Amino acid sequence: MSQQADLSTAVGHARVRVRYAETDQMGVVYHANYLVWFEVGRVELMRQNGIEYGRMEMEEGCVIAVVEATARYKAPARYDDELVVETRVLRVRGPIIRFGYRILRVADGLLLCEGETVHVVVGRDMKRRALPKKYADLLHAAASDTVSDTLDGDGTR
Repeated sequence: MSQQADLSTAVGHARVRVRYAETDQMGVVYHANYLVWFEVGRVELMRQNGIEYGRMEMEEGCVIAVVEATARYKAPARYDDELVVETRVLRVRGPIIRFGYRILRVADGLLLCEGETVHVVVGRDMKRRALPKKYADLLHAAASDTVSDTLDGDGTR
């Protein structure tokens, strides 16, 4: 996806292949690995929208801490399956960002898992802070359900 694309409908796509170490004795992916793949998708979506997460951490001193995660498992992934992680920004409200995910098997397009994560922007001191404007603008543009009101860094109006 080009960074010049219409980001208001942006969906990030990241591909992963299931490694043997990610499966249990039955050859099924261990459930916690889906959360790792959510992160892969989230970082890729941000990159596709012009946000380099590592640079944001280093230069701006802010991170987006996970405060909630949900996953709904629909079908198992197995060793060597190629998967695609679809990621969307669902909502941005001040320092709170909600991402949505769908994990599909490439071979047949079957939906294996869907979920969401909620993040709070914090500084190195782990205290809530505002997302720098240049990143907030990019996330707002990518959000499919952006709340347009602006909140202060502490979450108040």
